[in-house]
Amino acid sequence: MRLGQQINLLQTQKLIMTPELRQAINILQLNTLELRNLIQEQLVENPLLETYGEDQDNQEVSLEKEQEKEEFDIDLQEYFSDRSDLGYQSEPKETIPFENFITKSTSMEEYLEEQIKYFNLSDEDFALAQFIIGNLDERGYCNFITAEIAQQLEISEQKVEEIIGLIQRLEPPGIGARNLQECLIIQLRKKGLLTPILHEIITNYLDDLGQGRYVKVATNLEKTVREIQQLVDLLKTLNPKPGASFGSNQEVKFIVPDIIVKKIDEEYIILVNDISIPRLTINALYKGIMSNEKADKITKTFVERKFHGALWLIKSIEQRRLTLYRIASALVSLQRDFLDKGDKYLAPLSLKDVALEIGVHESTVSRAIANKYIQTPRGLFEMKYFFSTGLQTKSGDKISAQSIKKRIEDLVATENPKKPYSDQQIANILKDKGIQIARRTVAKYREELGILAAKQRKRY
Repeated sequence: MRLGQQINLLQTQKLIMTPELRQAINILQLNTLELRNLIQEQLVENPLLETYGEDQDNQEVSLEKEQEKEEFDIDLQEYFSDRSDLGYQSEPKETIPFENFITKSTSMEEYLEEQIKYFNLSDEDFALAQFIIGNLDERGYCNFITAEIAQQLEISEQKVEEIIGLIQRLEPPGIGARNLQECLIIQLRKKGLLTPILHEIITNYLDDLGQGRYVKVATNLEKTVREIQQLVDLLKTLNPKPGASFGSNQEVKFIVPDIIVKKIDEEYIILVNDISIPRLTINALYKGIMSNEKADKITKTFVERKFHGALWLIKSIEQRRLTLYRIASALVSLQRDFLDKGDKYLAPLSLKDVALEIGVHESTVSRAIANKYIQTPRGLFEMKYFFSTGLQTKSGDKISAQSIKKRIEDLVATENPKKPYSDQQIANILKDKGIQIARRTVAKYREELGILAAKQRKRY
């Protein structure tokens, strides 16, 4: 074989990811809040960009006021503020009730430290109490080792135990417990409901109760199953995570829907929720620089580069809006039964179905629906909620997984609590209704819904 170098002409097609294309793809994936933050950053970085709308209106209003001041020397605001000679009094100003002001939620640490102040502790004990409170986990538990705290602070273990016992006397009941068992015992003791049998159950049989082994517990404790279940009902009224009810110092985040669907008469109206997104335009001053032949070459090159970046950003934002609108329109069309009738009628849907409907690639649909929410008359949903796998019915139609889950929920809600349906019985009932489903699939959906197994749901 002869080795050597050759020059060949080969024609190929490649998709090159330019910076502009990457930006367009990134903008498509952003939700409303993220897009608004990106626009604010671009307004700082690109001097050619400016917001359109309010600024222009304000400039026109201010210009009219300037003209009025030039034509009239009378202060009209001062003139009309005195209405005593016009026969009527000025309208009272609307006052905002104090209750309407929103304050920061109290954290667990603040709430407990406020109670500690009433115990008249020494400065050392108060500092130790603050240290222990600050080390409670989000459940309100002491998940640290007493000996380590004592060694770290160079104090006795007895002093640490004393302060922990003090914290356990605070509200809410169960705070400062070392584990779930101690948390429940503290709450029952405060309510005066702690009995030897309850103490025994909490100490030794919580795992068995969690698995629904009531018969075993009743046999060991020489009680009836009904009595054990009544005690379990009492335990369920207690709070296993007393610290979880407190807010944190972190900012509360609210979901802002990217798409709003409203039903007017019998038609669904689709709105892209971009009212909070500033409208962008090109600054007219820089347009003049580009058209000026006498402008400095370096300046002109800089302006042209920024101009193309601004233009591409505006185009990408508009393309995002149109893509979201088209996807939402397809979802409303394909999921009309769900919007009209509810969860049971959610149809199985894939990205490919929507992509074919609007004439784009599946990856475009995937990027567009990422981390975005849609507000419908049925509630607020992630856009990916409408994309669900499905099973085939006897008639050949497909039914979505969400629809099947809703049917399982309804069956469990209406079952006889003394004879709850097993997974196999649920599968058989669904098969009788034309839905082919395996027992293990029922078990999977039931667990995803947070529904206990039949053994654990049974009432004696």
